[in-house]
Amino acid sequence: MSSLRTWIDQHRLLSFVAIAYAFTWTIQGALAYSGMEASWTHSILIGFGGFGPPIGAAVVVWASGGSLRTWIGQMFKWRIGAKWWALAIGLPFVILSLGVLLFVAAGGPIDLGEFESPFIYLFAMAWGTVWGGGQEDLGWRGFMLPILQDSFSALVSSAIVGVTWAAWHLPLFLNATTTHGGWPLSQQLLWMVSILAGSILWTWMYNSTGGSVLAVAVFHAGVNAMGIFHPADPEALVPNGVPDPWLNLLAEVTGALPLVLIALLLVVVYGSDRLANRDPPTPQDAGLPPETEAEAIT
Repeated sequence: MSSLRTWIDQHRLLSFVAIAYAFTWTIQGALAYSGMEASWTHSILIGFGGFGPPIGAAVVVWASGGSLRTWIGQMFKWRIGAKWWALAIGLPFVILSLGVLLFVAAGGPIDLGEFESPFIYLFAMAWGTVWGGGQEDLGWRGFMLPILQDSFSALVSSAIVGVTWAAWHLPLFLNATTTHGGWPLSQQLLWMVSILAGSILWTWMYNSTGGSVLAVAVFHAGVNAMGIFHPADPEALVPNGVPDPWLNLLAEVTGALPLVLIALLLVVVYGSDRLANRDPPTPQDAGLPPETEAEAIT
C-alpha cells in the first residue's frame, strides 16, 4: 500500500485521469452494454458514474498526504461576492438569449406559446449542481486545473482539461438511450467545440473566484439547463417525427456560437495566461502538498 501511495503521489495527474476514466467508464459502459431503458433509475446511475473525477481527485489527495478538507472545501466556497454570483447564475441566460437571437436571425422557427415552469429550471439547477454534471468539477476544475496551471497558461490548461473531459464522455455516446447517444455526428462535433469553449469559461470562473468549485458547478448546471427554455418550435424541428436536418443543425450551431464568442472575448479581455485579474489557485489551494519528487507533470 505504501508503494502504491508513493507511485500515485509521483504521478498525480496520470493517476487522477486513470481513476476518473476507470470509475466512469466501468459504470456507464456497463449501462450501455446492459441495454437498460431510459428511466429515473438510469439517470441516477449515469449521474453516479459522473463521480469518477471527484473520486480520482480524492484518491490522489489522500495518497499524497494532502488535505481532503481543503480540496472538498472548494465545493462550499460561497463567499465570492455578489458580482460573481450574478455572473454564475445570470450568464447562462445571456448565452441562451444570444443563441435564440442568432437562431431567429438565421430564420429559425420559434414557438412562444408555451414556457416551462421556473420550478423545472430550479430543479434542473439543483440536480445539475450535485449530480447531473456539477459534481465533475471537483475533479476537472478543483484538482486537474490547478496542477496544470502550475506549469502551463490558463488557456493551455483549459484546452488540456477540455479534451480530457470530452473524451471521458465516450460511454454516453455509445449508449442509444442517452441524449448524447441520440445526437447526429454534426451535433457531436459541435458539442466538442462547446466543451472546449466551456472549459475556458469554467476556468475563468474558477480562477476569478479564487477557486470556488461551487460557483463553477452552479454555472455549469445553469448552462446545461438552458436548453429547457429554448423556444425553437419542436414541430418544425421534428415534423411528423422526422428531424429536419437543416433546422436542427441551425439550432446546434447557434447554440454553440455564443459559448465560442464569449470564450474568445474572455481571452482578449483577461489574457491567456491567467484568464482572470488575479493569480490562479495553486495545487496547494486544491489540497495537495508540494511535490517532493520529480517536478514534471506525469
